[in-house]
Amino acid sequence: MSRRPLAVALAMSLAAGAAHADEGMWLPSQLPGLSAQLAAAGFRGDAAALADLDRAPLAAVVSLGGCTASFVSEQGLIVTNHHCAMGAIQYNSTPERNLIRDGFNAATLEDEVSAGPAARVYVTVAFDRITDRILEGARGKTGRAYFDAVEAAEKAAVAECEQDAGHRCSVADMYYGSDFYLIKQLELKDIRLVNAPPVAIGNYGDEIDNFVWPRHVGDYSFYRAYVGRDGKPAAFSKDNVPYRPPAWLTVSTEPVREGDFAMLAGYPGITFRHRTASEFANQIDWLLPNRVSMYDGLIQVVERATAGNPGKEVLYASTVAGYKNTLKRAQGELEGLRRSDAIRVRRGDETGMLAWLAKQPDARSRQAEIAALQAQLDAGEATRERDFLLPFLRPGLLGAAVRLQRRALEHAKPDAERESGYQQRDEAMIEAGLRQLQRRYDPEVEKATLRYALDRYFALPAAQRVPEFDAVFGHDATEAGARVDALYAGTRLGDEATRMAALQLDAAQLAASDDSLLRAAAALQPALLRLDEEAKQRAGELLRLRPAYMQTLIAYRRSQGRAVYPDANSTLRVSFGRVSTLSARDGVDYRALTTVAGIVEKNTGKVPFDAPKPLLEAIERGDFGSTADSELKTQTVDFLTNLDTTGGNSGSPVLDAQGRLIGLNFDSNWEAVSASWMYDPRYKRAIHVDMRYLRWLLAKVYPAPRLLRELRLPAE
Repeated sequence: MSRRPLAVALAMSLAAGAAHADEGMWLPSQLPGLSAQLAAAGFRGDAAALADLDRAPLAAVVSLGGCTASFVSEQGLIVTNHHCAMGAIQYNSTPERNLIRDGFNAATLEDEVSAGPAARVYVTVAFDRITDRILEGARGKTGRAYFDAVEAAEKAAVAECEQDAGHRCSVADMYYGSDFYLIKQLELKDIRLVNAPPVAIGNYGDEIDNFVWPRHVGDYSFYRAYVGRDGKPAAFSKDNVPYRPPAWLTVSTEPVREGDFAMLAGYPGITFRHRTASEFANQIDWLLPNRVSMYDGLIQVVERATAGNPGKEVLYASTVAGYKNTLKRAQGELEGLRRSDAIRVRRGDETGMLAWLAKQPDARSRQAEIAALQAQLDAGEATRERDFLLPFLRPGLLGAAVRLQRRALEHAKPDAERESGYQQRDEAMIEAGLRQLQRRYDPEVEKATLRYALDRYFALPAAQRVPEFDAVFGHDATEAGARVDALYAGTRLGDEATRMAALQLDAAQLAASDDSLLRAAAALQPALLRLDEEAKQRAGELLRLRPAYMQTLIAYRRSQGRAVYPDANSTLRVSFGRVSTLSARDGVDYRALTTVAGIVEKNTGKVPFDAPKPLLEAIERGDFGSTADSELKTQTVDFLTNLDTTGGNSGSPVLDAQGRLIGLNFDSNWEAVSASWMYDPRYKRAIHVDMRYLRWLLAKVYPAPRLLRELRLPAE
């Protein structure tokens, strides 16, 4: 496989830069074309070198499959956010040994503990453009046939790529069906927890401070990646040895100042900035209000069901944290999009684009495809309530039963014809998920969440109800209560060994089982397959039609002297800007750095502002040493930049003008949560842990001398 830098066919007219000075989640290959902008922002390195996946900094940046992290030593040491490691921290916690509450530090390699069977680190080693290969068989087709042709080509490319053992490959769709890239990643499977602060440091302020500036959070944790003695990826084993990465980042010991250059590399999840005006309206007027309502209710249900039971609270700590983050993000996104008047702005921009298109020589064919695209989007709104709710009717254990049924069905097919997610390449993750469920499941809590989702399901219009779901759960809340109790009373899937044994059964054996949840999953299967078919039919049409809209948008932007980066899709991206202040609203101006004084000011001694005693004592002593800020005369905690980020960038390294690590990204400010849909330069900021705070904690508050030595940092 080639390791050459990315080759991007679209939107390479970069002379005028992005729409706004600091906007852009750029593909690495686009950075050489942005050398002037990088230099103007303060970057001192070679912009062309940033496109090289074989050396630092990009070779050190890895994906955790939902978060970002980076190697910081030649011994496979990895730094990321505390909230990204929360699953591993929870996995190793019990009421008696509560790592969430107390934190964790491995004094030796032998003390490092498994992050769980599903933990992964993905090291990107290659990007290759394969657009012609992916679209060749789809040309001339429509709907489901178009979808199937693209999917078949993607599966073939992935299967060929994964002949190189130890690698995980995928195909990324850039510019909405216009361009495709084969991504090859080394898949490291033995990941261990090395160090994590107490939650009262790692999540100080919890949901009250989430998406809010000023912040005072030490949101960091350390992992280590291990491999077999042959240097190849291997599952957890005491015989494994630390992985030696191709590159790692150096932690800066220099000060961070307002106006300094800053650059971030990571794996942002999904943005929607290039979606249509009608999709913006649907997001703001319908989806976000419903998401807020749904997750607010789920949080209340789980908290009531776990209250006063430490064991259940530990089991659901990670789940509740995820729910709260989703809720607050949705609330902030809704408020931000309304503040930026996003519907009007996007509609005006689209109107201008279509008026420009009407004057172009190839207008007629593109206009027809854009109109057909809109018709598909309109049709999707007819079932949006149902489509939103149904995933919530398959929680934890019931979801596992559904996966077991679908897996058995798919395994009767040749591997290449199986549904994505159920191929041989997915077996290890399926098994790991089934095992890990044991640490995040309680039947009474799950029943409560299912009843809550069913209450909303029964309120759907009759045309959106699904007969198979009615057959399993009943027709109203009263009937559903008894049905749900019976489903969980008659199952043995809560036992890990039973779930593992079910992996050996075929579809007929599972359907014939007397286990209540397996029987329910079998009854739901026809509906899920039918709905999947409908979704793929529409997805095929959207995949076929969106390129006309996207290519028109790119050409329109180019006519304005603007470049277009692809919407984020969990692939490696780079953004750059400066350490920045924020004018949040009239009369409210924020500086760029916070200090430990804010920890003391906020401290109440009660969750979530319950700063640990060792931290408060260290602050009172004022012994900050070389990590103190010479201008502020105290210890910094977090800092603010105008870097372009979104979900998935959690844990991303923030680098200085020389490529040294100065911070860890962990959040956006409240005013900028809507940036996944719309970039507003007035408000878009990113929030980072200052590495000086991390260094001070490891030296003075919760000493970790072994870790500091490995990071080649002063012990004081």
